[in-house]
Amino acid sequence: MFLIDVTLAHPLPMRRLDLTFEDGLHAVVEMDSIVKNYSGIFAALLDDEFFRLAKVDPELGTVVWPNGADVCPDVLYSAASGKPIIERH
Repeated sequence: MFLIDVTLAHPLPMRRLDLTFEDGLHAVVEMDSIVKNYSGIFAALLDDEFFRLAKVDPELGTVVWPNGADVCPDVLYSAASGKPIIERH
């Protein structure tokens, strides 16, 4: 686990997010590599206008959409950094 929050998020075309994390990492993440099946709450993200409503919820430390969809910040950080998520026990 990284436990590093997303601090800035700018939605880009083709379901990509330009992200900055609290440790300074900055990267563009392709949501298609994270969300394999846009169903349920994630189905709305297929609409470009809705996708552009993405914003950072500072309390959750991650990207959210108005319908309640969000992505775990560890998943986003892993995609942005190329580092695997490692569970610490």
